[in-house]
Amino acid sequence: MTQGVELDFGLHEAQMIIHESRARFKVVAAGRRFGKSFLAAITLLLEALKNEHVGLSGKKYNLELKEVYYVAPTFEQAKKIMWPLLKTLGRAVIATTHENTATCTLTNGRRISIKGADRPDSLRGVGLSYVVMDEYAFMKEEVWDKIIRPALSDVEGHAMFIGTPDGKNHFYDLYNLALDKGAPQWEAFTFKSIDNPTLATEEIQTAREQLSTANFRQEYEASFTEGTGKIFNAEWWKYTDKAPGAGSYYMAVDLAGFAKEGIGKKGQLKLRDEHAIAIVKSGTWGWYIEDIRHGQWDVRECALRILEAYRDYRPSMVGIEKGALKNAVMPYLEDEQRRLNYYFTPYELSHGNEQKADRIRWALQGRAEKGRIWLNEDGAWLNHFLDQAADFPNPLSHDDLIDAVAYIDQLASTVYYETDTQMEQGVSTIDELIGW
Repeated sequence: MTQGVELDFGLHEAQMIIHESRARFKVVAAGRRFGKSFLAAITLLLEALKNEHVGLSGKKYNLELKEVYYVAPTFEQAKKIMWPLLKTLGRAVIATTHENTATCTLTNGRRISIKGADRPDSLRGVGLSYVVMDEYAFMKEEVWDKIIRPALSDVEGHAMFIGTPDGKNHFYDLYNLALDKGAPQWEAFTFKSIDNPTLATEEIQTAREQLSTANFRQEYEASFTEGTGKIFNAEWWKYTDKAPGAGSYYMAVDLAGFAKEGIGKKGQLKLRDEHAIAIVKSGTWGWYIEDIRHGQWDVRECALRILEAYRDYRPSMVGIEKGALKNAVMPYLEDEQRRLNYYFTPYELSHGNEQKADRIRWALQGRAEKGRIWLNEDGAWLNHFLDQAADFPNPLSHDDLIDAVAYIDQLASTVYYETDTQMEQGVSTIDELIGW
C-alpha cells in the first residue's frame, strides 16, 4: 500500500522466492519467458517507493536523493523491454514521465531511470539505492565493477543481476560468487522456463524438439554451457527414469585433494576441490548412470558419504583411486564402517599412466556415441554432468563427475570370480572380497 493505492502484482511462486530473499546482491539465471522483465519492473517500483532503508551494517539511510536504475546492454534494448512495462505496472504510483530519457518520477518524489550499458558516461555521477542489471552476460563487466558498484556504496545499496546464460563468461563468474558460502551478501538463483506456470508446456516441448540440446539447455534451462563438441556430442546421451534391463551396480569414487589447516593438535582436513561418487548399473545393454553424489566435503564427511552410497545401492564393487588421497580417507572410512556395521573392501583404481583426458575419452566416448550410456533424467547431478561433458577437455572447466563415471570402466571390466591374486591375499570368495 502506498498513498492509499494497493499494489497487487501477482508474482508466481518462483518469482516470489527471488523477491522474498533478503540478500543484498541477487544473481538470477533464468530461462527464456520465465518472467524476468516482469519481476524486474516490480522490483524497480517497490524499491523506488522506499524513502529509507537499513543497511546490513545496521545504519539507517535516507533515500530521497538516490535513484533507481534499470540497466540493459543497450539503451534502445532497455527502453524497448522495460519502459512500456514499467509505465503500465506503475501507473498508480508514477507522477511524471520523460519519454526521451525514459525516466519516471514516482508520487513520493523518487526517480527510476532506464539506462544502457553501451552509454557508460550516462551511468556516472549519480548516487544509487538499487540497480537491476538485465542480461549482464552481454555487458562489459567494468560497468558493474567501476561504475555501478561504487555508486551504491553511499547507502549500502542493493542490486539484482538477471538474465539468461551465455556460456561461461563474467555472468557465470558472478553466479559462482553468489553461490560461495563465503559471500553472505550474495545469493544465486536458477530457474528454468518451465518454472513459469503461465508458460505452456507444449511450447517448451516444441522448443526442445527444434533446438540443439546445448542451445535448449542454455536458453530454456538456464544452464551455463560452453560445449566444444570435440569429445562428447550432446545428442549422444540417452535419458530414462529407470535402469533398462538386468545388470550389476558399481561405484567409483573420484577424490579431491585435502589440505591441513587449523591450530589444534590434530588439525583439520579441508577440501580443495569437489569429490564425486558415481553409481552406475552395467549390463549387456550398456551403462545406466543412476546417481552421482558430489560436493565440497572434508575428509570425515567424505568417508560417510561413501558409506551412505554403498548402503543405498549395495554395489558389486566399490573403487577408489589408489594413492595418497585414498590413504587419507581410509582410516575415517574404516571407522564409519565399524560404527554403522557396513563393510566392504575398496578396489584400487589406477590411472594406468594415462592422461586423465585420454582415460575419460576412452571410457566414455565410444559408449556414448553408440547410445550405450543412459542418464537418470531425474538426477540432481544431471546438469552438472552435462556441463562437464560439454566443456571437456577444457582445462579451465571441472571434470570431477565425468572422471568418476569413467572409472567404472575398470570396475565393470574386472573379473569378479576367484583369482590366484585374491587367494594369495587370503580372499577366497567374492562375498569376502566386498565384505557381505
